[in-house]
Amino acid sequence: MALRNAVMAALLEGEASGWDLAKGFDSSVANFWTATPQQIYRELERMEREGLVAARVVQQERRPNKRLFSLTEAGYAALRDYTAADLARPTIIRDELLVKVQSADVGDLEGVRAAVETQMEWSAARLARCERGRAKLLDGRTEEEYFAGAERVGPYLTLLRGIAFERENLQWCETALKVLRQRSAAAGAARAAAAPRSRSRP
Repeated sequence: MALRNAVMAALLEGEASGWDLAKGFDSSVANFWTATPQQIYRELERMEREGLVAARVVQQERRPNKRLFSLTEAGYAALRDYTAADLARPTIIRDELLVKVQSADVGDLEGVRAAVETQMEWSAARLARCERGRAKLLDGRTEEEYFAGAERVGPYLTLLRGIAFERENLQWCETALKVLRQRSAAAGAARAAAAPRSRSRP
């Protein structure tokens, strides 16, 4: 998927600056896509040249002027075409952490454990952000009430996917850490048993 499709999806929330979009990617679109602010700014420039977005300059007194971007009719048309097209391929996992875990038996067990613990901290923090976003969207309503009356349901559905993803991450991390701790303890015991015992001199 091209970054522009994620940018256009984010702009469905309304006009936004590049900075706004970068923050939005971090808090909501990050449920399904990641990008650096620099990548977003470059993509917005390309999209503007191609007529997919339009920009207006907002004058600011004590800050640099900012440009707010919004979808053009061509942008909406491109997004409709994108949603109508078949997926290029099903979702796949590409995760450096899993490469480390795959190599744990011949690698540094403590290093792998530390990597899993870091992932657990990240997932816990992201889950908390997702849960706050969910509460904000619901605004005291039940899910049924939200789906019945909301103008758009896409943001909530992607948020649910983010919540499920991080919950599963945490569950997997707990299992992985338990196994790695057991393996580390067993390796330590084996090393201790194999170490030559000092012989007492007569």
